[in-house]
Amino acid sequence: MNYGNFIVKIVGKPEQSFFENNICITEVLVKLCQIKKNKLEVPIKLTIWGNLGYDIMQYYHVNDYIIIEGYISFSKSSREDSRSQAYKQIKISVFKIYPFFLKNVEMTESIK
Repeated sequence: MNYGNFIVKIVGKPEQSFFENNICITEVLVKLCQIKKNKLEVPIKLTIWGNLGYDIMQYYHVNDYIIIEGYISFSKSSREDSRSQAYKQIKISVFKIYPFFLKNVEMTESIK
């Protein structure tokens, strides 16, 4: 089964593109949260379709932590090492996004 829930940190600015029929696709680079130090941090590309892509552009920023639900897939990466081995890139097609820890939230209401 390739459906999962993850807590991720946004490390790249979201980028939007549009198809001919005005369908929006948003891609953003994230990293999984890890407890252990000295672990290899693998970047993951999130693909977000439609109105959910507008939400991530408006409400979430670099260094925010979010909870995502989606389908995992692998694709060949263009990066190669000195031994000419091809790497696989992890991609997640996101269907739900929840805020976990937002660093850029400003308080607009004053406490009385």
